[in-house]
Amino acid sequence: MKEMKKGPELSFDFDFLQKLVVGIGEVSQIIGVPTRQIRYWEEKGIITSLTEEEGKNRRYDYKNIKKMLLIKELLDDGYTLDASADKVKSRMELIEQTLNKLSEKGGH
Repeated sequence: MKEMKKGPELSFDFDFLQKLVVGIGEVSQIIGVPTRQIRYWEEKGIITSLTEEEGKNRRYDYKNIKKMLLIKELLDDGYTLDASADKVKSRMELIEQTLNKLSEKGGH
């Protein structure tokens, strides 16, 4: 029987996730939707960019990227945008609660 090598333990890097900021073009590639669709979601108030000045490139944090991934998944499953946004809102609350509990345990 082959013995498996034990690699380094994977830990969840909360500090990294909080600092992670990605431009709209990269987000579009990650989630597989056009940038205009991301802008529309933002106009509807479903997501928010970190961009403060109009005309500047939109940038998104982990929380908003996760929201977009969940919305895309629900849209692909046949939900409307409004229904997807409602479902994602409750899912994100659960995710946030879980992350907060995990970061408290990790001493952050």
